[in-house]
Amino acid sequence: MSVRPMQEPSFLILTVLAAEAQHGYAIMTEVTDISGGRVKLRPGTLYAALDRLREEGLVEVDREEVVDTRLRRYYRITATGAERLAVEADRMRRNADSALQRLATGGRRLAGGTS
Repeated sequence: MSVRPMQEPSFLILTVLAAEAQHGYAIMTEVTDISGGRVKLRPGTLYAALDRLREEGLVEVDREEVVDTRLRRYYRITATGAERLAVEADRMRRNADSALQRLATGGRRLAGGTS
């Protein structure tokens, strides 16, 4: 069975949750931080992704608390989610390694003026 590559926002959400359970705003902030500011999730996008990840069994609700009369829900990665994140990280690493190797080899040919 082939698993479709994960979209970057889902990958980053799982990466955040791999460290510890987090609530929505903290997830959005950490995704922005670990992506170097490239990915900024809006609440609608985040919660749609969390719902999908829950349906896939990759995350689950850890706990809920009321803060300033508002419900704060914390999410955590599941064992299945951690396995999927590890597989995806390995796939991305192998692809990056291949690209860097080819660039190094091709770069020598391009610098030398031969094709």
